[in-house]
Amino acid sequence: MKTRIFATIALTCGLSGLCFAQSSAPYNEGPVWALSMIKTKTGLTDEYFKQITGTVKPVYEEAKKQKLILDYKILDGESSDSHDFNILIMVEYPNMGAFDHLRDKMDPLLTKVMGSEEQRKDMAVKRLDVREILGTKTMREITLK
Repeated sequence: MKTRIFATIALTCGLSGLCFAQSSAPYNEGPVWALSMIKTKTGLTDEYFKQITGTVKPVYEEAKKQKLILDYKILDGESSDSHDFNILIMVEYPNMGAFDHLRDKMDPLLTKVMGSEEQRKDMAVKRLDVREILGTKTMREITLK
């Protein structure tokens, strides 16, 4: 009987050691970034920034207050060719789990800041005259060990 108890304790301790083992990956996982690559039409970059200052910025600021996102950044630069983006919008989330039920959390915020779904759709259609979304990506930030 003592041998069984000792074996059970030894096995439990051995398995718990495996649970605390560190990953062999050469990096630590960090927050997750959602990236949107935007190409504005010639001469309309400032117009696009004016539009999102009154719509996108308040949404991101409220999402930060509610801790739905950690931060956001907007980068502006030159396109490398006619098929390249000139604006990169980056939204930082704490982890992949932050995307679970995100729409349920964001819809009331969007309604509060930008109006009804119909109003938001009208704004999106107007933006088609100013910009094109070339693509989106979700990427995890890593820190090398």
